Amino acid sequence: MEIINESKRQDNQLLVITHLSQLLTFVTGFGGLIVPLIIWATQKEQVKDMDEQAKAIINFQISLIILSIICIPLVFLIVGIVGLVILGILAFIMPIINAINASNKADIYYPLSFKFLK
Repeated sequence: MEIINESKRQDNQLLVITHLSQLLTFVTGFGGLIVPLIIWATQKEQVKDMDEQAKAIINFQISLIILSIICIPLVFLIVGIVGLVILGILAFIMPIINAINASNKADIYYPLSFKFLK
């Protein structure tokens, strides 16, 4: 039996692009989930830390969708408006912060994320 040493390349630029691709949600409405999903599916075996970081991105995006759906009926109680504003701010700021962290090889963190992919 032959042991194959499979090394992954370090590609911080692709990790940064993956984090920033979430901002496509503000342009297209749905690209923030689709593009990181495609990058993860094609690059998880080649790029170091891609699997971990892309799963965090996808978990964050799915969590944002679920929390937004929960906030919609609460709009009548004003709580939903506040919730949607907070989610919108987090959806804009956290990809930028985590892109900077990925560029500097620091740990990434997405608040309010449920762990759908582990």
